[in-house]
Amino acid sequence: MNDKIIRPARPEDQPGAYYVCLKTGDHGKDGEPFYQEDPDALGRIFVGPYLAYEPGLSLVLEDEEGICGYALGALDSRSFFARYEAEWRPELCARFPDPQRDPSQWSRVQQVYSWYHHPDYFCPQPYAAYPSHLHIDLLPRAQGRGYGRRMLQQVMNRLGNSPGAHLGVSVLNMAAFGFYERLGFRELIRTGCGSDAVIYMGKGLPD
Repeated sequence: MNDKIIRPARPEDQPGAYYVCLKTGDHGKDGEPFYQEDPDALGRIFVGPYLAYEPGLSLVLEDEEGICGYALGALDSRSFFARYEAEWRPELCARFPDPQRDPSQWSRVQQVYSWYHHPDYFCPQPYAAYPSHLHIDLLPRAQGRGYGRRMLQQVMNRLGNSPGAHLGVSVLNMAAFGFYERLGFRELIRTGCGSDAVIYMGKGLPD
């Protein structure tokens, strides 16, 4: 297999990046079995807006089989979420109805549709110290070879004069938590409970 390359994302990369989001969509594991009725459900939140609104902070990892990872960022989280709210979310809500029955009976796809209608714009404090945020996913064939570290570092290098960045990781994905710790991120706060809990981590820049 040819070596993998890191490059800036292009609009035509969206299907491949959405597929990576799907295949890592079960707390870092393969989410495809849970999203067969709508494989793009997660990508519309966690990938699409970044490719559209932060192309300068969007990288993909590619090999001869196609896109196998991405690293995404937003310079100012509140500004990014404001644009998402005004320009991206209305179309999602128009296309995908808010589930109405008992949430305990929802499928994974229906749960994501509820996120379209009731988004979480949480940013850890102190916001002034960590206004930027990052998001990365790699397929198994790209993991453990240093690409994640390189990609995140490249995105952070593009954050200019940002004082720091944060990211969220599921409590069910402690391998990712350890990866971020090794990159210099430290835990800021935990939100949610049980298997839905999220650990927010932050890192000062440059660091």
